[in-house]
Amino acid sequence: MEQKITCKSLDELPNIVEKLLNSFPTDRIFAFKGNLGAGKTTFIKILCKKLGVKDEVVSPTFAIINEYLTESLGSIFHFDFYRINKVEEVMDIGYEEYLYSDNYCLIEWPEKIEELLPQDIVYITIIEKQDNNSRIIYFMKR
Repeated sequence: MEQKITCKSLDELPNIVEKLLNSFPTDRIFAFKGNLGAGKTTFIKILCKKLGVKDEVVSPTFAIINEYLTESLGSIFHFDFYRINKVEEVMDIGYEEYLYSDNYCLIEWPEKIEELLPQDIVYITIIEKQDNNSRIIYFMKR
């Protein structure tokens, strides 16, 4: 099942996040694809806020993983694999412990570790439209 949504402004993102959560209510692993600057981290910030994160949400570009706490959902794990050169680097951080924890896992640059990802995940692809700065956002379950 693939959904396509056009996002014309940041003001629309909370509703798009709500649609994502309603479309995949039991899923916990979300993989975000898109070019640098497409809006992956911005989408994740709004998603985390919707899930009850009170901490500041920032991309873990250098740390690889950030953990955010919520009162009702426990931990939410945010990964950024942009700087990963070999899948062994991800194995060294014990990725299975996170991905199979039943906690929300939000993954930027999943294509870097595709072979390590579970089968049952939701992909969010963000494509920039050059003409008007809007985004096309696709939701698709693998």
